[in-house]
Amino acid sequence: MTEEKMLKVEKIRRGTVIDHIPVGRAFKVLKILKISTDPGVTVSIAIHVKSKKMGLKDVVKIEDRILDSSELNKIALIAEGGTITIVEDYSVIKKFVVKLPDIITGILKCSNARCVSNTESVIKPSFTLLSKNPLSIKCHYCEREMETDEIMDSIL
Repeated sequence: MTEEKMLKVEKIRRGTVIDHIPVGRAFKVLKILKISTDPGVTVSIAIHVKSKKMGLKDVVKIEDRILDSSELNKIALIAEGGTITIVEDYSVIKKFVVKLPDIITGILKCSNARCVSNTESVIKPSFTLLSKNPLSIKCHYCEREMETDEIMDSIL
């Protein structure tokens, strides 16, 4: 069979493909990108797709939208090591792997309600990456450590 006959989801003309998302996290990707609130965006979602690299994975294709650096950092929190493909006229123009930055600023809320980053609007929340697996970070201001579940719930 040719590659064309094996496609389960159509190619996109222009936009972003997020591949190698850990299985079951595609809807978290949509949530952090606020896709459900944007009626003008066409999205294809493939869940539990066979993968040589991961066993199973999720894939999200977003038509007519190129992600900015803040959105890419959010994706890295959910799918570190995921592949981002930028498509123009049905052709790949850029492909790269998302990686968590050592310092994460402005995309998470500290889980400590008393943290100055939650009480002072002029202060952007900032965290240091402690570990990728399991995911663990530490707040620059109150030094609260947060792990995967808390982090997923704290994405702005």
